[in-house]
Amino acid sequence: MLASTVTRISTVVRYSNLSHIARCTGGYQIVSQRTYANGGEHDLVVIGSGPGGYVASIKAAQLGMKTACVEKNDRLGGTCLNVGCIPSKALLNNSHMYHLAHGKDLHNRGIEFDNVRLNLNKMMEQKTKAVTALTGGIAHLFKQNKVTRYQGHGKITGPNEVTVLNNDGTQEKISTKNILIATGSEVTPFPGIEIDEKTVVSSTGALSLEKVPNKMVVIGAGVIGLELGSVWQRLGADVTMIEFLGHVGGMGIDMEVCKNVQRILQKQGLKFKLNSKVDKATREGNIIKVSFEGVKDGKKEEIDCDTLLVCIGRRPYTQNLGLEELGIPKDSKGRVEVNSRFQTSVPSIYAIGDCIKGPMLAHKAEDEGIICVEGMCGGAVHIDYNCVPSVIYTHPEVAWVGKTEEQLKEEGVQYKVGKFPLSANSRAKTNDDTDGFVKVLADKESDRLLGCHFIGSVAGELINEAVLAMEYGASCEDVARVCHAHPTVSEALREAHLMAYCGKPINF
Repeated sequence: MLASTVTRISTVVRYSNLSHIARCTGGYQIVSQRTYANGGEHDLVVIGSGPGGYVASIKAAQLGMKTACVEKNDRLGGTCLNVGCIPSKALLNNSHMYHLAHGKDLHNRGIEFDNVRLNLNKMMEQKTKAVTALTGGIAHLFKQNKVTRYQGHGKITGPNEVTVLNNDGTQEKISTKNILIATGSEVTPFPGIEIDEKTVVSSTGALSLEKVPNKMVVIGAGVIGLELGSVWQRLGADVTMIEFLGHVGGMGIDMEVCKNVQRILQKQGLKFKLNSKVDKATREGNIIKVSFEGVKDGKKEEIDCDTLLVCIGRRPYTQNLGLEELGIPKDSKGRVEVNSRFQTSVPSIYAIGDCIKGPMLAHKAEDEGIICVEGMCGGAVHIDYNCVPSVIYTHPEVAWVGKTEEQLKEEGVQYKVGKFPLSANSRAKTNDDTDGFVKVLADKESDRLLGCHFIGSVAGELINEAVLAMEYGASCEDVARVCHAHPTVSEALREAHLMAYCGKPINF
């Protein structure tokens, strides 16, 4: 049934300090005995403990490598766990609950009550509790897997040496066979706008505001901007988003999808100023005046707010790593240049995640970390970036993987489209949560799945079915012929594939 067959070849891992290696179907397995490097030398030192760094450290230790991880911050987990993915999803989930209770949604479902109040401090406490538990969990995993942790700024001072610059001014040198740079990214500053993380905030400050803004302006309507703008709009702020592009959602999103997402979010109360360029932001007492102009017509406008959120993207964190001293090149965006095995120009030094080319996604960094350390042990190194999913955690969620219609047209690929609205899905109707649709793109001749785009309350969970199908070369017929539980939203995914395969879904 599969449009193409994926063959996995058993691999024997060869590494000088790994002794007990067993063949197994579809890959390799390291038996539990560990043989470390000689003396005080490590097999691997990882700089950075974000999703890429901590996962790579644990995987390396599981493969028998004597591993250390250097982290400059007090807590492990990097941006994602501390001031990114995890705290933002806590606020997105809880603000959505408040929105349901505060509005008419629950009353329309027969759940009646009065005097709903927001306790923002308590909501922030729940967010902090989740972050603390997960970052502490990484520390436990490091201990469990015998990963040595160093706190301080890691700087590469030789092909086989990392120097830990401690906060007290002292230094500690670590000798190692391999070095992995997993330093991630940082907020891109806006020229001329100074961040104080109180009223003029980055995504970091927006996760810890002490009160709900009366009026918030968000510069940038990409993934982060949409998510954080949604949080504060649900909690009562009047939110206007100013975006340079002519659409929301950032680069790489399907145009039909982003237009529908914008319409849904506008219905919820978010306001958008698209094709608009921010010139400056000035403060007059407690008021921040944001000046912007139309990209196409040059029309100048000004808007007042009490909180300004700057969300224009992220940039690689590659400063003071010792790259220049070792002659390791970076590209025009400051990303470390690597080959297909994630090696820099110095063979013993590798890099993964946000600090190299590719989408700045936690799960992309995790996959690269695992594959990279397997490659150090002699394993195959392969990742298909076309099969890396993206998710915007608004409500409804937006998720996609693979090609957009615009990309297929540009590449001259003959394709067919299958769409199914959630308004025709039984579970979405029973949940009274029918905003959205599933859209799949397939090769016109072979029926192979090329892309999937999903707007729906559980899109972030269900997109992984399409990822799996694409990773193994499935056709739309393959997915359409797989039994899906009823009633579930996943049936909409099946119906969209059925539409693409034969043009005739069952329930629409």
